[in-house]
Amino acid sequence: MKIDLRLGFSASKALGIVLLTGYVIMLAANAPGHLSYDSLIQLHEGRNQVRESIGPALYAWVLGAFDRVIPGTGLYLAFSGFLVTGSLLSLRSLRRRVSWVSVILAAMMVLTPTLLIYQGVVWKDVFFANLALAGFACLAQAVSAWDGPRRPWWALAGALLAFAAAAQVRQNGLIAPVFGALALAWVAYGRGGWRSSLGWGAGGLMAPLVLSALMGVLAQPPQAGPEMAGVRGLRILAHYDIVGANAIKPTLPLDVIREHDPVAEQLVRHRGSALYTPVRMDYLGQDDEVGLALWGLPNEVVFAQWRTILIQHPDAYLQHRWDVFRWVFTTPKIDSCLPVYVGVSGPEVLTTALGVAPLMEPSDQSLFNYSTWYLDTPLFSHVFFALVALASAGVLLWRREAADMVIAAMLLSALAFAASFAVISIACDYRYLYYLDLAAMAGLLYLALDPPYGRLRRRLRSPPGDRP
Repeated sequence: MKIDLRLGFSASKALGIVLLTGYVIMLAANAPGHLSYDSLIQLHEGRNQVRESIGPALYAWVLGAFDRVIPGTGLYLAFSGFLVTGSLLSLRSLRRRVSWVSVILAAMMVLTPTLLIYQGVVWKDVFFANLALAGFACLAQAVSAWDGPRRPWWALAGALLAFAAAAQVRQNGLIAPVFGALALAWVAYGRGGWRSSLGWGAGGLMAPLVLSALMGVLAQPPQAGPEMAGVRGLRILAHYDIVGANAIKPTLPLDVIREHDPVAEQLVRHRGSALYTPVRMDYLGQDDEVGLALWGLPNEVVFAQWRTILIQHPDAYLQHRWDVFRWVFTTPKIDSCLPVYVGVSGPEVLTTALGVAPLMEPSDQSLFNYSTWYLDTPLFSHVFFALVALASAGVLLWRREAADMVIAAMLLSALAFAASFAVISIACDYRYLYYLDLAAMAGLLYLALDPPYGRLRRRLRSPPGDRP
């Protein structure tokens, strides 16, 4: 301790060094980034300003924007990764002190696959998580300076941009700005009553929604034509739910499909159900005839059949949905859920067009081997991170400082985001719930900055009548 005082070396500085070192190590280990088919197709869209997939147009636009500055994904990776590092660094200014516990925790965090490897994968799931974390970090800065001499408009603007982009990058990304608006409303209520709360809460929700919609329009390439990604995405989900419900309940009638095309109804009922698994929808593609039968049906027929199942046979639908959610949330067989991805792979026509060589370098293999050390540990468990998020949110809601409420809202938004996959999941891919893991780590680090155990001990020791 004497050495620390003499050199002026504080826990806050040490934490900064650890986080920045982790960021540099992440870039060195992963740059220019790991690219799967999803990454390649969206980079191709962004570079050529075309629309070829159901991926978010804004994410393709972002990849294209960085690609035009420096070809490839290296610059994007540096930006995306710094959203996380910068957000974690900013948490230090929210507390009166920074403990050495947080330094130790941060040192362990930067070595986990969650930060060391996943931040190096060019996926919209990772970018969404980074944007959401940045949005809540900016909002926490804003509310902590609420009573200062100047309104923190810069922090509010940062939160607005991050939340608006997050709502565009993932289909269920709207959850982040909703919880951000709730946190803003709570803080405003404590400062100015319910009128202020209503105004700030409504404004905090509407502003990101409007900006997000504008971003979505501007991100569409000129030659994209009508935007059909949303409809196609719903079709994929509807196909999975129809086949899944029928597999759960073989006697379930598919009258709407049968009336339009009896042959398609038989294919879906028998061959489709035989291919069904709650692990992922991709197995339905193993039978071309089933795929042609499903995609050959008009939208109105598919959606009418889907709606009929939801209304008249909720038991089969809910059983199917529960099985699918159980796989994505608990990942009972982690190896079946693509827990980690490294290297570059995709169709030759796509890699050739982008000038990218499909490869798995020795360093990539080393990263993959490193990740396997964690596969059977809590650090590769969404359930574990959900418990961490829930416990951390509980402590923060009990402490109830302004910034605490924002970080608690972030944790609750991550839990709600994970829960939304009970309705929309089509595979157990581990990356889908990456935001939950990242938010839980950030929330725990925030708590570790200034642990409330001393205050809790004093509160428990005080007479009941003296407790606040």
